[in-house]
Amino acid sequence: MLKIQSDHDQQNGSQPTHFQQQREGDVTTEEEHTLRFDLAVNDPWYVPAIMRELAGGFDALAHLPPSVAVLGSSRAKPGDAAYLAAVETARLLARAGFGIITGGGPGIMEAANKGAQEGGNTSIGCTIELPVEEKPNPYLDISLGFRSFFVRKTMFIRYAEAFIGFPGGFGTMDELFEVLVLLQTGKIRHVPVILYDSRYWAGLVSWVHDIMLLSDRIQPRDIGLLLLSDDPQEICNMVLAASHLHSCQEHIRVTPAIHAMNQLEQVLR
Repeated sequence: MLKIQSDHDQQNGSQPTHFQQQREGDVTTEEEHTLRFDLAVNDPWYVPAIMRELAGGFDALAHLPPSVAVLGSSRAKPGDAAYLAAVETARLLARAGFGIITGGGPGIMEAANKGAQEGGNTSIGCTIELPVEEKPNPYLDISLGFRSFFVRKTMFIRYAEAFIGFPGGFGTMDELFEVLVLLQTGKIRHVPVILYDSRYWAGLVSWVHDIMLLSDRIQPRDIGLLLLSDDPQEICNMVLAASHLHSCQEHIRVTPAIHAMNQLEQVLR
């Protein structure tokens, strides 16, 4: 493989030492040099497309009611217990005043969007462009399409006041752990993350406790980020309780500021 020598080496006819050859970055292949040039030229052109996706999503979802994101497998069938539970959970949440946000596809996503419409509230689907086409489900009031997974997840996280994880695969795990990391690091305010079907999630929860916690990879308080429930009504109650707590905290935080502004207005008069 051809190596590119420095100008000094070329002028003096010397060869790189063995040590120089071993150090990364001292010598660069022509292929690597070309790749870096291509990335420098091409990558910035992705930025406008990403900005358009972000701006379009923010614009479309800016006026949503308080909403809950429902995560889960696209492979669940209408007769499955998890599918029926997702319909019921979303229906109860919709009747309690929450919009429902999903990935907009089939399976659990379809079930949750169906429940949202049956409950009389806003049903949102954030679909993703995939090599194998996945059509949006027919229960969407707002349907948004994205090319970037991270932009799509940004919409879930920005507009959800709770996350409910139904049985799912890698995509569900990706979304679930993205939320857990943001909660753990304080990048988003505390919101409930509730897993439906304790039998399905038991292995993961045990691994988090018995391996991650006991090997000091997470802190004890991090265990509390995951909640379990097998009852749609209990899930709805948990979301309502968290929402009420947040409202009370906001009232406590905002009230002194309002009082101070009123006093300032009186002084200025």
